Amino acid sequence: MLHAHLEQTSAKPLPVVIIGNGPSGICLSYLLSGNIPYVTRNAVHPNPILQRKLEETPKLSILDQSIEGSMFTLSQGDWMGLPDLPFKDWLSKKKRGFRNSRATAGDIVQYYQYYVAKKGLKKNFLCGSFVTSVKKLSMDSESCYSSPNSRDSSCVWNFSEQQQADYQTDHRSLFQVDGLITTLNGTQPFSLYAENVVLATGTYDSPSQLGVKGEHLPFVHHKLSALEEAVKNKEIGPMSDPILIVGAGLTAADAVLFAHHCNIPVIHAFRRRVNDPALIFNQLPKTMYPEYHKVHQMMKEQAVLYPGPYECYISLPEHHIVSFTEDRKCIFRDKSHRQKIHNISMAFVLIGSNPNLSYLPNNGMDLAVDCEQPVSSKRNPIDIEPFTYESVHEKGLYAMGPLAGDNFVRFVQEISTISCLTIIDADADWFIRCFPVKDDRGGGDDAQSSI
Repeated sequence: MLHAHLEQTSAKPLPVVIIGNGPSGICLSYLLSGNIPYVTRNAVHPNPILQRKLEETPKLSILDQSIEGSMFTLSQGDWMGLPDLPFKDWLSKKKRGFRNSRATAGDIVQYYQYYVAKKGLKKNFLCGSFVTSVKKLSMDSESCYSSPNSRDSSCVWNFSEQQQADYQTDHRSLFQVDGLITTLNGTQPFSLYAENVVLATGTYDSPSQLGVKGEHLPFVHHKLSALEEAVKNKEIGPMSDPILIVGAGLTAADAVLFAHHCNIPVIHAFRRRVNDPALIFNQLPKTMYPEYHKVHQMMKEQAVLYPGPYECYISLPEHHIVSFTEDRKCIFRDKSHRQKIHNISMAFVLIGSNPNLSYLPNNGMDLAVDCEQPVSSKRNPIDIEPFTYESVHEKGLYAMGPLAGDNFVRFVQEISTISCLTIIDADADWFIRCFPVKDDRGGGDDAQSSI
């Protein structure tokens, strides 16, 4: 359907284009395709205020309710779940269960692929596409909403005078989305036009680096998937030299858990103190995230000078990486500026990542809270209206998930979706386009998949 739309030079603008194929993009596509969410019968929400609000009008769609408060949270088994098809139910059909209440990236990829097919959303996705540019077009009627770089220099849409007047009166936006699409017949450019654009690409395009000597060596990696692949290919195992995990965030913790489960020896280095209140572990409730608090406990008790109960794991708090050498050694510097050397088999630098917004003017910096700094999900997200998720700086442009500062896929994406819907004409003939973003990790906004 979308390919036919691309070939129509007189096609009218789409009401909305979604860039991204993680849980935010998929959920938004699902709801805008006409699926109306209701509260599940006998459901109990952990937030008592929201529970009372939802009980007031149980037969009314969530879209038609006025819900105030924080985002919904889900139980651990449903962190990655999408509307109307719980992840746990899908996993049980495969006769699989969670390991440590965690889902693998591979399972998440398959679940999202299955969900899109099961819910009839494939027509909404332009697979094999790569967005190269998103720009706002002039609303001057003389320009016919086109630009010099448009695919047709003549008037592209045959709007009635009333429709043109409505655009100008309502100050409605119009965007041109350009990109490349690869099919069996090769790669060719495309252009789409939309009244609204939703950015839902996550922030894992460009892993952060240490900037130290030797970081380019082949045994140094910057993605968790590289660790999984190394174990799968038996490049490392219980008898290997320790692997080095750098970082004190959740991705680094996931790597520690995975290695510990596989009995792979680990050296875990991070620059903060173990009791630093800024550590993410100190901000998570223990009852909901016991596995992360287990890692935090290991970080505290297994410091190199004080051997603890955990075999094959060494914690190096307040350490910095100085360099890597070709003979697979890592040189560290502690808080006293003393250097030490450890043999390692592989290194995994998991200290965060940054979004690739090169398809936006000025790399999206003009949309950020601090327009002088690059967009960062943790430090400088896209500046949005809190209840609509519309950009403060660009009307008609929305951001969801990590780009808007929502760094946990554990928080339900539907709330941001509902917020978007509240400012869009509910009677519009919604025609959604979702552009997958290629990523080899799989698994949503904090692990996006390729569909």
